Amino acid sequence: MTRIAQLDRPISECTIPMMLQRRAVEMPDAPLLSSGNTVRTAAEQLRIVRELGSTLVDLGVSAGDRVAMLSGNRLELLDVILASAWIGAIAVPVNPALTSTQLLHVLTNSGARVLFVDHEGLRGFERLGATGQVKKVISFEAREGSGSVSGVPVQPLPPADGEVDAADLAPSDIAAILYTSGTTGPSKGVLCPHAQFYWWGRNQTLHMRFTSDDVLYTTLPLFHTNALNAFLQALISGASFVVAPRFSASRFWKEAAECGATFTFLLGAMVGILLNRPQEEFAPHRIRAALAPATPAAMLLEFKERFDVSLIDAFGSTETNLAIAVPIDDVRPGYIGVSVPGFTNRVADPDSGEPVPDGTPGELLIRSDQPYALARGYFGMPEETVRSWDDLWFHTGDRVVREPDGWFRFLDRIKDIIRRRGENISSVEVESAFLQHPAVAAAVAYAVPSELGEEEVQVSIEIKADREAGPEELIAFVESKLPYFAVPRYLVFESELPQTASGKVSKAELRKRGVIAESWERTSA
Repeated sequence: MTRIAQLDRPISECTIPMMLQRRAVEMPDAPLLSSGNTVRTAAEQLRIVRELGSTLVDLGVSAGDRVAMLSGNRLELLDVILASAWIGAIAVPVNPALTSTQLLHVLTNSGARVLFVDHEGLRGFERLGATGQVKKVISFEAREGSGSVSGVPVQPLPPADGEVDAADLAPSDIAAILYTSGTTGPSKGVLCPHAQFYWWGRNQTLHMRFTSDDVLYTTLPLFHTNALNAFLQALISGASFVVAPRFSASRFWKEAAECGATFTFLLGAMVGILLNRPQEEFAPHRIRAALAPATPAAMLLEFKERFDVSLIDAFGSTETNLAIAVPIDDVRPGYIGVSVPGFTNRVADPDSGEPVPDGTPGELLIRSDQPYALARGYFGMPEETVRSWDDLWFHTGDRVVREPDGWFRFLDRIKDIIRRRGENISSVEVESAFLQHPAVAAAVAYAVPSELGEEEVQVSIEIKADREAGPEELIAFVESKLPYFAVPRYLVFESELPQTASGKVSKAELRKRGVIAESWERTSA
């Protein structure tokens, strides 16, 4: 029977342990999550969490302790996250692709004393040459024996030996610390309370109309808020959650069809990659829609026509929640949506904080009347916390426009605005113009230094495998779509764009690289 399991609960019940227990009582035998050939019901998952919670206690983990995980996607990773929350500890899932400097910062800043790893994560820890405060390393993949890294013992995950009851938790208690990419400075550890995960699940369920008939499929990493919250959406809605080890463009449609996915989660770059794949990789599927923030407007119609999947834009960050979203039956290309009930979204002057009129660009500020729906700050970074939550509004750092009818349009990250000849240029608008060309697979616009003292526009381009286009053709194509001052001076043709640890294109790295020998220059710029 189609149903929605857990909506509008008393705030005192909005903790991860309470959500797990409710699902196990209401739908004990229905599939909750799966990966590969492993499928678990809610009752089975609850038992695993109770047992692993007992193991964590035996390892010396107490309420409030931080438990780090350095691993790719696997069910054991999610198990440790949930078991940590179960006993009142704080989960710290970490991207195994971090550099040694970034990883050491995360381990030191979080103060985690226990670290769970897969094979790749253990290699990353070995490369550090330091340990932070880590005292024990537990390997998901070691079967027997033990060793050490820089004096820290490494051992297999101990077998289950008993169960433990859930800790007595408040919805405001911290469930996880999720680290941002840190492209402009040290990564910030976002303090995510238990209730924030409830509101993510509840708000997404209502907005995307999830029910127990749905299968939510993700290839995104579980150390990221997107995939982690997708599990909560399944937990609350009664749907089942399927997690893949990683995104594979060549296998995406086949795997989605095999698991019966009805909804999936994509990043803007993934949309372009899938559109650029050969048609023979496509397989008939059941996916009706995908949450795909930051998808260029030009790709929405092409994706719908080719794959019969509606792409839904929205705004939500690790610090916030589903604050703005496009109605699932009213897609409007170029817009990120309207305010979700429970949130107040203000567009303000980034310098003064004063609201600006509709139609005027400004910084997006967010508040919520849903208790603990937003993060509670940055761990060990009080100055950054005060700066971002100035005047009790969360300052997103995003430049948007609110139209008179209440629809929001994303312009750019404020730090990505390009200042050229006295004009502010949106990198997103420049990118959108190039992406309308049929040969362009990806386009990234960013500022490079100008001899005139401001900035010039450079665009890095990826061309589709079966297409050709030269710089003069591309410039001629965008000249009619952009104001004269926004037409780039430089183009760089890339075989592969650099990415951040969370899988997004690294504009910081491109800016740092600047104009290179391969940059083509428009002489009439």
